[in-house]
Amino acid sequence: MAKLGKRTRAAREALAGKDNLSVEEAVSLIKANATAKFDETVEIAMSLGVDTRHADQMVRGVVGLPNGTGKAMRVAVFARGPKAEEAQAAGADIVGAEDLMEAIQGGNIDFDRCIATPDMMPVVGRLGKILGPRNLMPNPKVGTVTMDVKAAVEAAKGGEVQFKAEKGGVVHAGVGKASFDEAKLVENVRAFISAVAKAKPSGAKGAYMKKINLTSTMGPGVTVDVDNAVSE
Repeated sequence: MAKLGKRTRAAREALAGKDNLSVEEAVSLIKANATAKFDETVEIAMSLGVDTRHADQMVRGVVGLPNGTGKAMRVAVFARGPKAEEAQAAGADIVGAEDLMEAIQGGNIDFDRCIATPDMMPVVGRLGKILGPRNLMPNPKVGTVTMDVKAAVEAAKGGEVQFKAEKGGVVHAGVGKASFDEAKLVENVRAFISAVAKAKPSGAKGAYMKKINLTSTMGPGVTVDVDNAVSE
């Protein structure tokens, strides 16, 4: 078994025995123990009582974090003509059509969000096997297939986060940086939890939110009391 470093041991000891905390308590502990030499991302993982093999139990959505993610989001847009110009003016990092498709097919996926106008979906559709597993496939349900590319690009750049339940019913995302003020992190965490709560599918049976865990990139995790998390 690998020997734990001094920083890791100290962080684990600080969090030992501290479970089912309020969102405020959890954020405070995570911040205090995010001691890496870089600005760690604060991450949330939620275990949901859904079976994603059934279409009526899929959880998917989008939420604009009130204080952003702290991450510079690279955005690619599939568009032509005036819409391509609109995307560039809005700050899109990559704009194209067939040329962008070919670049992606060649393994060049240097972006975090992919947006497309509806007329470009026949082109984008050829990339399903590449973009789908990376959760990058444009989808009208989360606003990434749209004619309003300006708003979509600005939302992505401004801290909008997409979420989707993976196998096992787990939803996870980055909800800010350890350098954020505690109050801002708490606000982001609660906004994300609220969005997942509102995305409860019609086919969900029994307890919907089973477990919530907060952690930082290099730190141990703590569990959050579910009732406290959804009380506001």
